[in-house]
Amino acid sequence: MTVKRAVSLQIFGYRLVGRGKSSVIYIILFALLIIFMFADNIISNISLHSAAFTKKEDSEVLQTPKAIRKLKTDATPVPFNISTQKKIIKVDSENQNLLVSSSGVREEQRIGRFSRKLAEYEIFKSDDLTKKFHGRVLEFFNQKCEVHFFMTWISTAVSFGRREILGVESVFKAHPHGCLMILSRTMDSAQGYRILQPLLDRGFKVLAVTPDFPFLLKNTPAEAWFDDMKGGKKDPGEIPLAQNLSNLMRLSVLYKYGGVYLDTDFIVLKSFRGLKNTIGAQSINTVSKKWTRLNNAVLIFDMNHPLLFKFIEEFALTFDGNKWGHNGPYLVSRVVHRVEGRPGYNFTVLPPMAFYPVDWTKVGSLFKMPKDRADSRWVEAKLQQLNGQSYGVHLWNKQSSKLVVEEGSIMGRLISENCVLCKHIYGS
Repeated sequence: MTVKRAVSLQIFGYRLVGRGKSSVIYIILFALLIIFMFADNIISNISLHSAAFTKKEDSEVLQTPKAIRKLKTDATPVPFNISTQKKIIKVDSENQNLLVSSSGVREEQRIGRFSRKLAEYEIFKSDDLTKKFHGRVLEFFNQKCEVHFFMTWISTAVSFGRREILGVESVFKAHPHGCLMILSRTMDSAQGYRILQPLLDRGFKVLAVTPDFPFLLKNTPAEAWFDDMKGGKKDPGEIPLAQNLSNLMRLSVLYKYGGVYLDTDFIVLKSFRGLKNTIGAQSINTVSKKWTRLNNAVLIFDMNHPLLFKFIEEFALTFDGNKWGHNGPYLVSRVVHRVEGRPGYNFTVLPPMAFYPVDWTKVGSLFKMPKDRADSRWVEAKLQQLNGQSYGVHLWNKQSSKLVVEEGSIMGRLISENCVLCKHIYGS
């Protein structure tokens, strides 16, 4: 029995030990399982976080502008910064015009396209009409002219409409013995002659003449510039070249002959006889009363005036066919700012009321008929101011060409009081 019990205890003890060992093993295995599951969860979280981070990066790349993505993948990266952007696109803050860059590739493209189409530019042509230009000018102004006037017209003859005719009429209303020459190949035609015929029939001295650019620019700083442009060696820019050549033409014709240049969208209110070597301010500083912007819609100068020479020189040296106004109003402002007050330059800058009494942003008010008594009083007061202080009114045709001249409006009154044919006053 003792032996049996001993054996039983031994067996029992073994079992106890076996059970104990098994429990420990189970505990260890369970602990390892917990650790493994915990570790797996950590690894999974890390993987998910990594995947989420990678996805976010991919998303950001997809939302990146194409220009920047291209720079990231380009073999030859170009720095993308504010200064680079400004070289690509600029905005004229005063006129809100998009200015196209003059990058090398674009310049080459424009010059190539321009060179191929040079034959289509009539303004570069030399023919019998251009050869007669100087003789016709001398013969025309050999008459007893009260004042010598010039206008330019770069559009078709048929587009020389009622508004332009009214501008011409106003010249002769204020200067019955004045002489007006219109520099224009299109108006120097049978159709142009028919348009001006009613004025000629009334004895007014008006003539359309085809200009000779090489002759006008001979011995001026723009002579070489014009030759290069005519030879297809210069970039004409995105703005129509004829528009910029009109800016140059007015300067050169005054430099060669002297006189008064007027835009066709200008209504003359009184005689210019007392004006000499004069340019008008478009805007002034209300505090200092100094001009802030000049304009070239009205120019009055003696022949060979040094300021005109500087204008032509500036045109040739700084020409940019991509910026509206750069070769026109802004040009005269730049030059006068530099030379004003220097000896040898004798000229006068008149305040805005002289030629630009109404800002281009407000010109529409001149075309509206009065709707009540307050409007009528304003119209009368404005007319009195204009007739007393202004030589004329620039109509800013770019803004007003589509506006209708309403009966009873300031424009209607000004035109009716300063016309000679006085037809078709009201309307657009």
